[in-house]
Amino acid sequence: MEKIKINDTYLILKKGDITEEDTEAIVNAANSSCMGGGGVDGAIHSKGGHKILEECKEIRRKQYPNGLPTGEAVITTGGNLKAKYVIHTVGPICLEGKLTLEKKELLRRAYWNSLKLAKEEGIKTVSFPSISTGAYSCPVYKSAKTALETVIDFIKKEDFLKEIKFVLFTDDTYKEYSKALKELLNER
Repeated sequence: MEKIKINDTYLILKKGDITEEDTEAIVNAANSSCMGGGGVDGAIHSKGGHKILEECKEIRRKQYPNGLPTGEAVITTGGNLKAKYVIHTVGPICLEGKLTLEKKELLRRAYWNSLKLAKEEGIKTVSFPSISTGAYSCPVYKSAKTALETVIDFIKKEDFLKEIKFVLFTDDTYKEYSKALKELLNER
């Protein structure tokens, strides 16, 4: 585990299962349907139970009948999870594993809008997975760098959150995030 403090916010990298986190909110790397799927999305819906799905259906009915747009974020209860809330966001799909400038901006928006929503809801502790690096095929290191840059920029602009964790499922993903964080800290 790695832990740094920026302003009054702790930024933490750890290996683990995001569905076990007891932060106020966890972020779901959702698909645009918000109805569950594979990977993190499927695990959150499965462990969180039907209440999350019911709220997602309501969001789709009232706000996003055509699906949640890439880079946007919505919030539901945490259902049976330790976290009180789930922030659902859709990251970009990287064709051929390439994080183009357009895809990078969409990924940045997914992280930024999740944090903005947390702030609007008065949530002070948030856990993120590695968005778009599983089934959506974005390269882990470049995505990690984008994610960490975005979170650090948010912390510097909005001194509200107390703790932001990146809960990374595999050793390899953790190593790439750790490498990206070290590089960013050396650059700044």
